[in-house]
Amino acid sequence: MADLLLALAVIATGLYAGFMLIFQTGVMPALARLSDDRFVPAMRRINEEVPRPVFLAVFLAVVVFPAAALAVPGEDGSATRTWLVLTALVCAALNHLVTIVGNVPLNKALASSESSPDPEVRAGFETRWNRYHRIRTALILGAFVLLVGAALN
Repeated sequence: MADLLLALAVIATGLYAGFMLIFQTGVMPALARLSDDRFVPAMRRINEEVPRPVFLAVFLAVVVFPAAALAVPGEDGSATRTWLVLTALVCAALNHLVTIVGNVPLNKALASSESSPDPEVRAGFETRWNRYHRIRTALILGAFVLLVGAALN
């Protein structure tokens, strides 16, 4: 059962890390090329669409499956494997913390700024949001690498 939970942790974290990386390397650079009057509404629509059930399930799975893998005793409970999974779980939890205290408040501020001029809104959003996103992307990529290492251990 521990091996199955670890495999599910690797899959969920890989999916989430891929989403974060594509957003970092493709979506945000594309949006950066837009004018303020196109960037702000586009980012608002993205923020409305992303937190859907499938995304939320994967978002939760990246902490639930590693935690469950740690909680269920496995036949090969090596200390190295345990530390790798635990460290991955910490990275995933920190990713979520950055998301909740950094990106989500900015998303909410963006959503509630419909009456403000787009250049002003963008100036207060884009740089800070991207900074938080780079941090959370690095954290979840680290979690993924650690989980793969644990699975191969």
